[in-house]
Amino acid sequence: MSFLWSLPSLALYTLGCKLNQLESESIAGAFRHAGFRVLPWGAEGVVEQNSGGPDILLVNTCTVTSKAEQKARRIIRKALRDHPQALLIVTGCYAQVEQERLGALETEVRGTVPDASRLFVVSGDQKSMLLDLPRMLSELPDGVAGWRADPAAVLSTLLCPRTAAQTTRPPSPSITQPQERFRFIPGDFSFHSRAFLKIQDGCDKHCTYCRVRLARGPSVSLEAPQVLSALQALEARGYGEAVLTGVNISRYCSGQAPGELDLAGLLGYLLEGTEHIRLRLSSLEPGPELAVMKRDFFTVLAHPRIRPHVHLSVQSGSPRILEKMGRPYTPQDIEGWVRRFRSVKDDPFVAGDIITGFPGETEDAFEETYELCRRIGFTWIHAFPYSPRPGTEAYLFKEPVSEREAVARVERLLGLARQGRRSYIEGWVGRTVEAVVEAYKPEAAGTAAGVSENYLKLLITLPQGVAPSPGSLVRCRIRSLPDDADKNPRFDATAEWLV
Repeated sequence: MSFLWSLPSLALYTLGCKLNQLESESIAGAFRHAGFRVLPWGAEGVVEQNSGGPDILLVNTCTVTSKAEQKARRIIRKALRDHPQALLIVTGCYAQVEQERLGALETEVRGTVPDASRLFVVSGDQKSMLLDLPRMLSELPDGVAGWRADPAAVLSTLLCPRTAAQTTRPPSPSITQPQERFRFIPGDFSFHSRAFLKIQDGCDKHCTYCRVRLARGPSVSLEAPQVLSALQALEARGYGEAVLTGVNISRYCSGQAPGELDLAGLLGYLLEGTEHIRLRLSSLEPGPELAVMKRDFFTVLAHPRIRPHVHLSVQSGSPRILEKMGRPYTPQDIEGWVRRFRSVKDDPFVAGDIITGFPGETEDAFEETYELCRRIGFTWIHAFPYSPRPGTEAYLFKEPVSEREAVARVERLLGLARQGRRSYIEGWVGRTVEAVVEAYKPEAAGTAAGVSENYLKLLITLPQGVAPSPGSLVRCRIRSLPDDADKNPRFDATAEWLV
């Protein structure tokens, strides 16, 4: 049964990593495929009031830092205040580890809740049930009339038997079957023009600061034939590029035919099984997995369909701090990895994550990190202050660093990052690149937004009459930095379309 536009509408807000973004895309796609409207959720959690606003709000949360959790709570509170008649579903990693706290926000915002609760917390390990929700809603025996009469009761009936309501301890992700974690394969993308493909989830490492492993559970991988099938489907639909993502894709391991494959083996298998789609890797850990792969990882990375872009989870340049973090590599390993990557790619975009202010990070230890970043010459540095995460080993570590000092260290690294990015972009002016079109708006005819093979955000000038499809590949020449290059511009550079 389908009720088309009379079905409840959905607005979705996503915090966190590319994996969360992909899972949100899948949920949005399931709702849209079932005939629901998926409304935009604007900046800072303001839902556009189209047709009276959405019936269902969904917030996909993150628990990487305390700031991500604070933002999630702020978005949830605002949604409860601004849309008192809407139903609010909260899921994701933060919902996995703090289910009761999030469930209590409704009472905090509204005082008492005399009627049925309109807030539903779906733990992260049961997020896949949201893929079934639009079908269940569209098949309600009483149709939309039943939904309109008591939407909270309807949603409670559909969700609560499977979520077991609020529990004092969230269910362990290990109880979820691996196949449930890999149902998030969007057919189309509502919020991105580039395709994302989830190949791995969870992590077996025990980094002392990380709460995501507690929320996502142990490492599991999508078997190689299934990855290839999904990638071939994306290629057939015209996507020019796919981003392979997961919690720690360096841990990828497939045990099915054509034999046991690590990440390098998977890449080779995917390249052999597809014709033209380009592959981009999400964040990598420069640990021992990449050094002991059965195929030489850098030989595979040299393939022209592997994008010249890498984002490394570095975290520190101090040997002592890396050891305290539980990171299984040294600063020399990081430098060696980047050197080899640059030897097989032409001036690639190399970015890194850095945590400042980890317990025990002295000024000298930070200087080791700063000097490592300077020597490597990162194109960009994603630096952020350490955030104590309950349930992790580091939460109990002594020798705290003040927030002021941690933030000051972040600013020093960001200054270095801005210099590195500008220098890198200037070095590409006048050169030809391949790019994926991200957006083309007829009302702004003559230009399109795109992301280059080496991860530069481009404003592309188009010939008259040209209207490229989002997701398609184009050739263009980088012309210049934007006029507002020093003021956090929307684009890294301007470029012109090449026939």
